Amino acid sequence: MPSRSIVIHGHFYQPPREDPWLDLVEAEPSAAPFHDWNERIEQECYRAVAAARVPGIGGRIARIENTYEWISFNFGPTLLEWMQHAGPETYASVLAADRRSAARLGHGNAIAMPYHHAILPLSSRREKTTEVRWGIADFRRRFGRMPEGMWLPETAVDEETLDVLAEAGIRFTILAPHQVDPLPPGGRPGVVTTTSGRTIAVCVYDGALAHDVAFGPLVRDAEAWTARLLAPAVDPASPAVLVSLATDGETWGHHHAFGEMALARTLDQLRERPGIRVENFAAFLAREPATHPVTLVAPSAWSCSHGVERWRSDCGCRIRQEPPTSQAWRAPLREALGWFTAECHTLYDREGMAVLRDPVAALAGYGAVIGTGADAVRAYAAGVARTDIDAAGRVRAAELLELERGALRSLTSCAWFFDDLGGIETLQVLRYAAWAISLAGPEAARLEAGLTARLAPARSNIRTLGTGRDLYLEMAHPLTPGPVRIAAGLVAARRIAPAAAEMPAWMIDGPDDGLQLINRRTGREQALALVLTEAELDLSIIVTSPFTADPVALTLADLPERQREAIGAVLRARCLERLLDPDERSALARGEALRPVVRHAIVRRVRALASARDAGAEGAIALLLTLLDQLGQTVPFEAQTLFYTIWRTTGSRDGGMVELARRMGFDVRVSGVYPP
Repeated sequence: MPSRSIVIHGHFYQPPREDPWLDLVEAEPSAAPFHDWNERIEQECYRAVAAARVPGIGGRIARIENTYEWISFNFGPTLLEWMQHAGPETYASVLAADRRSAARLGHGNAIAMPYHHAILPLSSRREKTTEVRWGIADFRRRFGRMPEGMWLPETAVDEETLDVLAEAGIRFTILAPHQVDPLPPGGRPGVVTTTSGRTIAVCVYDGALAHDVAFGPLVRDAEAWTARLLAPAVDPASPAVLVSLATDGETWGHHHAFGEMALARTLDQLRERPGIRVENFAAFLAREPATHPVTLVAPSAWSCSHGVERWRSDCGCRIRQEPPTSQAWRAPLREALGWFTAECHTLYDREGMAVLRDPVAALAGYGAVIGTGADAVRAYAAGVARTDIDAAGRVRAAELLELERGALRSLTSCAWFFDDLGGIETLQVLRYAAWAISLAGPEAARLEAGLTARLAPARSNIRTLGTGRDLYLEMAHPLTPGPVRIAAGLVAARRIAPAAAEMPAWMIDGPDDGLQLINRRTGREQALALVLTEAELDLSIIVTSPFTADPVALTLADLPERQREAIGAVLRARCLERLLDPDERSALARGEALRPVVRHAIVRRVRALASARDAGAEGAIALLLTLLDQLGQTVPFEAQTLFYTIWRTTGSRDGGMVELARRMGFDVRVSGVYPP
């Protein structure tokens, strides 16, 4: 067989999921049994691809392979930012794979991506430039080299986008076959010359092959996959010099269970074939530069047959075809966020001149520090601020840079990709817009009014969700101001669960009644006062702050997840020590689950009511019921039955028993429910 190069590219990405006020990902119930979708997909896919099991004889494992070493890949910068802390072993495997492939091929497998997953043909040149520069800066910081290629989100492209890439020093990108004309011969890359005279290579993957991997059946059959990669060219006069495919990396292990094993086995078989090079696009281009001119079909993307309409109109592209739904909401959402981001850019430019030495350079360089932590971000802002401003001016410089980050995050493409306005991806970008508004200073009210007015025409297919304006005000804009929740959570944790008394982006200083809440990314300090009262399984926190006209009352349920869970665990442990008997405590010590032990304790204590009923016994049962509710459990059937029998037998109408009956699930308002 003549020499053939094979490149398999994986695009690994998840939308940013961090709560913008917390800089943390809170629980996403739809990802159960995992905490959130990042965690779920990291376990199903990213770590599996880094440690793919290669099957041996009799179904046993022959070896474990880091397949990132043998495929071309890109990771979204925001995903790597999360993974560095939440999946450090997988993160280290990704970086190591690039180093090893560079040592083997002279060119690393990793390529860059714009910092946020925005549809660049729908972005202004300013936004394109910022996203590309930030993506390059983040890549250089992580991988220790300049990227040769850059993946475009959804492969969405127009000439200006390629011109921005070429201007930034990017040598190539990857496109679908329907995005260029004509197709270069032999699977080779083509070359695009922009109107400014810049050139960039476009590596065009095999669309049919990519489809059959991404959607099956090849991802389930390594032998068939290998055969397709090695199949003779359809036109013998134009032999395949390069065979390539590109898919979402989540294909391997998340979309298709054990898909990473098929990938590893396919790579194994390819490496055994003489005349076959398993490499990356950069290595191929170094040996055979792109010389075949091609014209873009633009604007276009790999996941929309209507150009880039999926991200701005009701073009018919959606996930589910039945039942039919309208995506008319996409246009007003695009118009609203397009207006909003443009206003944020104007605000940055206007105020930036007063506090930044060079606003353009400061914004361009911000990409190198965004993912390095709050303290580094704050130090960067201080370094690019004018030297003739005071501390308040330096805080404002940091806020303006964060304002730009919030605005750009609100253009994340996932908000438009799916079938309804009320999806978690759309709600997330609206939260990012709300966060940016919180940084806008005197302009905040005008920006919020303008955004919500433009969101009003966007209507969910689910009638109860209403409009984009409704979703923003009810679900995206926090009803309790973020700083109020954060301060309450940190103060309560400081007192009850000190290990949880920290957050990536916030810190507190001072006593409860004269507290300073400090944003570590910007340096902004806010004075608050708190009064905290502990109950056995709950808290009462009264917060006085400049964010609300009146004091705000919070309970444990209102606190951020990390503090809520840590404090709740301490309070539960205290109660369990008192409410469980020795056998039940021993069961927990043996490793039995908490829920059945609590259910057993409730039944035991309800049974004891028949012979020893007093306020203490009733209160203990009420506490156990509260604990059970916190654990997401219903009242045990046996406990309800026993309680009803005791209640009717004793004829009790006192308040404690009536309240206990209500907690047990009885409708105490109905005539005849009270015992005779």
